[in-house]
Amino acid sequence: MNAKANIAFTTVAILWGIPYLLIKIAVEDGVSPVFVAWARVVLGAIILLALSWKMDVRSAVRGRLKWLVAFAMAEIVIPFPLIAAGERHIDSSVAAILIAAAPLFVALLALRFDESERIGGWRLAGLFIGFLGVVAFVGLNIAGRSDELYGALAVLASAFCYAVGPMVLKRHLSDLDTRVSMGATLAIAAALLAAPALWDAPRTLPSNRAMLALAGLGVLCTAAALVAYGVLVREAGAGRALVITYINPVIAVAAGVAVRGERVGLSAVLGLALILIGSWLSTQGRAARRGGEDDYGARAVEETARPGGGH
Repeated sequence: MNAKANIAFTTVAILWGIPYLLIKIAVEDGVSPVFVAWARVVLGAIILLALSWKMDVRSAVRGRLKWLVAFAMAEIVIPFPLIAAGERHIDSSVAAILIAAAPLFVALLALRFDESERIGGWRLAGLFIGFLGVVAFVGLNIAGRSDELYGALAVLASAFCYAVGPMVLKRHLSDLDTRVSMGATLAIAAALLAAPALWDAPRTLPSNRAMLALAGLGVLCTAAALVAYGVLVREAGAGRALVITYINPVIAVAAGVAVRGERVGLSAVLGLALILIGSWLSTQGRAARRGGEDDYGARAVEETARPGGGH
């Protein structure tokens, strides 16, 4: 990859590796999960819509409102608050490990809903290996603690949503520039989350670190990361950009350990390793098939293998 691609890769790896830490900081300081989700979405929407305003967003999305709403529900409105709610009970590193299972859900859903993505052989084996990692991780680290089990299930439900959403994107929105599709999606999500977020808004001004966490989530982990991802795909191709999928959870775990002193035992490392190996095996072949797709819109198909696109 050239220098610009390397810089974009490093930027995205970091920006999509730290949101779980920032979410944990915000909810730990008393900000409600739905308000955390809404705040980051509003900030991201403002920035991306400003960047894409000259691209005539209204014309680009005309006739696709129902699919944008469906994508917003699956990719943001449901999973964002669920992750934040889950992180009230589990560490950010635990959330990141569980979100890494998203490609496994993609492979599982493809068995029924996407013939072009159906798997067999080593890819099917990867699906089982990955889910074995999830079971082993939850069983060894969370079993017997009901509050942590609730948090883990909330995050796993989000991972499932992150598998459903990109399938909508791939079939109905993949020809749109990411700045347009994501800007419109964030705006729709902000509108849908506004009422519950304002109902559950903080009664007092959040702490300085919570405010910084919210700003980081919206400006860096949402808007800036999506723009950097677009640069990465344009410079390196969609296939190479897919490698980000396997770097993000490692960055997230390292951030949780370094900043919050979260403890990651051998069982957690084993679970993460099995999940990542399973994800790679169950999605292998996509990069090779699509490695030549370098235009700015075609990389949306790779969203189906990337957990929590921009989250």
